[in-house]
Amino acid sequence: MNSSQAIAARTLDGPVFGAAGKALLVAFGIALLTLSAKIQVPFWPVPMTLQTIAIMGIAAAYGSRLAVATVVAYLGAGAAGLPVFAGPIAGPAYLMGPTAGFLAGFVIIAAIVGWAADRGYAEKPFRLMGSMLVADIICFALGFTWLAFFFVSSKTGNTLGAEVAFNAGIKPYILGDLVKIGLATASVAAIARFARK
Repeated sequence: MNSSQAIAARTLDGPVFGAAGKALLVAFGIALLTLSAKIQVPFWPVPMTLQTIAIMGIAAAYGSRLAVATVVAYLGAGAAGLPVFAGPIAGPAYLMGPTAGFLAGFVIIAAIVGWAADRGYAEKPFRLMGSMLVADIICFALGFTWLAFFFVSSKTGNTLGAEVAFNAGIKPYILGDLVKIGLATASVAAIARFARK
């Protein structure tokens, strides 16, 4: 038996569900992440998408192991050339583009929020929200570090630097991510209460 308190683990655990069921959940998660990537506001250098709320929801429902597996499979699908990312292109080069730090941060979000879900935080909204905030801050930190110091802009031939990276790649997204965290927390708490019935 699975000791996880995540919603999927509580409701779908057992021999009937098994590996095939988990594979279906991963496939559903990839489809959800792809859809959330395509719904976007086209900012430069990083588009505003619904991916963070999708990942937080997946992690809260699946738990850490299955959520991380889902995000890694999603990134693998994009690296293999499938059109799953926010941009019109895919393949290994996309993983070195301006969103690379945020894409790495998606794995961290899945791990941290999934860890919280494994411990039953889906029914403890303030703890769940706290885990989402911590995960989002780490994702922002990875995204900022990549943009500021490693990503070389095709427009200038240089890295963006800290000020431009913050103003273009972090600042416009802070309020939106806080709203997404609030919505994700409320949605997960409602689903967790329903799953208990």
